[in-house]
Amino acid sequence: MIPANLPAVLVGLVVAAYWARVVRLTRKIRRQADRSANVIPPGIPGIITRTLWFPVVFLWIFLPLLGPFLQTRSRLLQPIFNLPLVSWIAFAVALTSLILTWICWKQMGKSWRMGINPAEKTSLIVTGPYAYIRHPIYALSSLLMLSTLVADPVPLMFIVAIVHLILLQLEAHREEQHLARVHGQPYLDYCATVGRFCPRRRFQSASTRPRSAL
Repeated sequence: MIPANLPAVLVGLVVAAYWARVVRLTRKIRRQADRSANVIPPGIPGIITRTLWFPVVFLWIFLPLLGPFLQTRSRLLQPIFNLPLVSWIAFAVALTSLILTWICWKQMGKSWRMGINPAEKTSLIVTGPYAYIRHPIYALSSLLMLSTLVADPVPLMFIVAIVHLILLQLEAHREEQHLARVHGQPYLDYCATVGRFCPRRRFQSASTRPRSAL
């Protein structure tokens, strides 16, 4: 049986593939770098954000996958609008976001972390996508979430999207504070010329400049 909203199901598969890759990366970091990927970062802020983020990720994956199959009267699972062409465009954007995120993961290599460990100093990457955006993975995660929301526009997904986007902003801010403490003026110079989530202008770095892992 073909689901009523096939684009939403396909977007759900893209999101599932995204987080499956994250899980694989966390295991790879532990195996190759012999250290944690900070799935649950040290400290109260890290614990609080993960307490909120884990259910958000669960709903993000399974709402679009299972929503079209559920026969329910719950208003939280009833689409607010139904625009098939727009839903297919959202799927294309979601798939593109996954591909571009994969490139960012490759760029970071062993420096990739899921969260902040204040006691750890990682390399500072300012090349590739990071020459244009300070947090390209977060920017693409935001785009992937918005694509999911367009493909599966149910009220509960709106709530999930709002929580996720707020947490991304908070996490980006915390990471920037951490990197400023660790790398000092070179990172502040980088922030002054490169946008957080949108390109501002290409960062011209010296060969001796540290590289950001976040």
